[in-house]
Amino acid sequence: MESSFKGILYPARLPSFHRLPAPASVADLVQWIWIPEWDIEPGRTSRQHLIAYPGSNLVVQPDGVAFSGPTTRAAHRDLAGRGWAVGALLRPAAVPLFTDDPASLRDTEVAVAAEDLHRSVSAVMNTYDGDTRRERAVDAFAGWLACFAGPAVSEEALLANRLMDVIGSDASVVRVEDAASALAVSQRTLQRVARKYIGLSPAALIRRRRLQDAAERTRLDASADLAAIAAELGYADHAHLTNDFQKYLGFTPSTYRQAVAAGSGG
Repeated sequence: MESSFKGILYPARLPSFHRLPAPASVADLVQWIWIPEWDIEPGRTSRQHLIAYPGSNLVVQPDGVAFSGPTTRAAHRDLAGRGWAVGALLRPAAVPLFTDDPASLRDTEVAVAAEDLHRSVSAVMNTYDGDTRRERAVDAFAGWLACFAGPAVSEEALLANRLMDVIGSDASVVRVEDAASALAVSQRTLQRVARKYIGLSPAALIRRRRLQDAAERTRLDASADLAAIAAELGYADHAHLTNDFQKYLGFTPSTYRQAVAAGSGG
């Protein structure tokens, strides 16, 4: 469905892309597993534009395993040739397994020494076909992560998960105090938890969700009034929405809408 591409600026240009639910064994650690696969003719590339979810990812590719910290701006990745990736959008509770300071890894990707994970996922992706390959890859990934993490998830880590859930799903949360009230904790507690488990402030998380929602609505309804979209999402006015687009995406809502309609941008 179209809504499954929230955060992806030009879904019509995607390679084969599958988003699979996290197995129960890692439900506190993984939001979902994503698997793109591509086979692009020689001499051509496919540029994928993203407003990434404000979480960290653990990604297995043919050449190794990488941990990607939280993003603060729109990004793109150029795909060429034939390839695949198996990535997990990590829930906040999983982040301290890979870094003590996620803020230091904003917009950064670092290699992870996880040979067993790489070996097991690569074997599946290179051996099986279609749905069987993807399902087995998810199982291999989840099995490794569950073993690596161990059985205990702290109450503080679960609070970090709930913080992300509330901000990501409740459009009425437009201020940090709204999130603190919904979770029955202090704003100071939220700031501390966000710093340790996410690497972005609660205010930045709220801003990202609003920007993703705005981009999605702008794309899906070409007739929607941009000022109305701004008001619905809690922006002070149309100008503030345009400023956020320009600052974090590099273009205005109107320019984005025109690019989508024209099928341009990569």
